[in-house]
Amino acid sequence: MSIDNDSPVDIIDIKFTMAQLIVRELEDAVVRALKLRAAKNGVSAEAEHRAILRAVLLRRSGRSFKEALLAMPDVGTDADFAVDRDLDRDDGLSA
Repeated sequence: MSIDNDSPVDIIDIKFTMAQLIVRELEDAVVRALKLRAAKNGVSAEAEHRAILRAVLLRRSGRSFKEALLAMPDVGTDADFAVDRDLDRDDGLSA
């Protein structure tokens, strides 16, 4: 990209920083399991930790809302979900 000295050019210095996460009071067994998993995957424990967080927190469900509804068990009848409404109640608004 060439810069023409006759026209103004805005230069914006954008710095992207990555957040850091410190997890305290982890059980030794959890730390060992993380390190073992990282070693099996050929990455550092820190990289494995990032991968686990991404996989769990950013995953999308494999099924649609419709599929989730259809997977619900067919229990009860419509009468079980009926709402009794007292339409003749005194709400204090009538004269």
